[in-house]
Amino acid sequence: MTVRGWTSAAEAGSVCAVAGRCQRDLLGWMAAYPRLFRAAPFDAGLAGTLGMAMAFSGPWLTAGELRMANKTSLWAFGLDWLVDYAATTADEVDHIVGRCLAVAGGAPPAEGDELSLFLADIRGELLATPSYPWLGPVWHEELRAMLEAMGRERAWRDAGTAPSFYEYLGNADNLGFTFAFTAHLLHTGEPGDDTHLGRVLDAAREVQRVIRLLNDLGTYERDVEWDDLNVLLLGVSRAEVERHIAALASRARDLIALLRPELPRVADYLERQMDFCAGFYALGDYWGSL
Repeated sequence: MTVRGWTSAAEAGSVCAVAGRCQRDLLGWMAAYPRLFRAAPFDAGLAGTLGMAMAFSGPWLTAGELRMANKTSLWAFGLDWLVDYAATTADEVDHIVGRCLAVAGGAPPAEGDELSLFLADIRGELLATPSYPWLGPVWHEELRAMLEAMGRERAWRDAGTAPSFYEYLGNADNLGFTFAFTAHLLHTGEPGDDTHLGRVLDAAREVQRVIRLLNDLGTYERDVEWDDLNVLLLGVSRAEVERHIAALASRARDLIALLRPELPRVADYLERQMDFCAGFYALGDYWGSL
């Protein structure tokens, strides 16, 4: 393999410098909520790779501009851990969903509830952004969709029910990509109004479906070990999933291309997130070991 076409070492160095600052932010939040992130899989590697995912997806952005993408993504990891692994009953999952929605709507978090405290911190920061009056409700609905999708997947697993491939793919909100992405838009101020919002969300949701399947191909062994759902456990072969990924990615690129004339940075960020995940999940995973 030649180096032709690769990012130059200087460019890679700049991005890695931003990724390092992102990692320090992430480690700081993990330290601020030690009970939420005390499990072994929340290691320095998770913080490092998450910071790199954001930095390489938006190499024109500073660590400050990537702050909310990192912050909400880390919070979603904490939520995922509680819903998928820490909760032992359906009632516990319902309680997690209820208190998150309440806090996102402005209710005060319960003392000692680090998941809710962290979410209230995120909401407070987003509330101060100029776009919150029109984009804030979208972020809240993306949170609701993610919470409901996580609860639905947990219910499938608890009941020993295998959804169909299309039911599983239709539940891709459990990944949390569009939830974190709308928070990122709020923080960066793009788009500046809701003129193109529908098309932005359509593209983001298609990217989310691609990443959902890429994630499953890359984490199959861990999902088996952790007794988690994975598309390869639903009677679908790896080759079939790869064909679906190619078709979905093609559709996502078409939707992204429609955004590029008016919102080039948003379009590039979405496409680079998708392409980063294609490379990343071919070799790695965010979570550390149990």
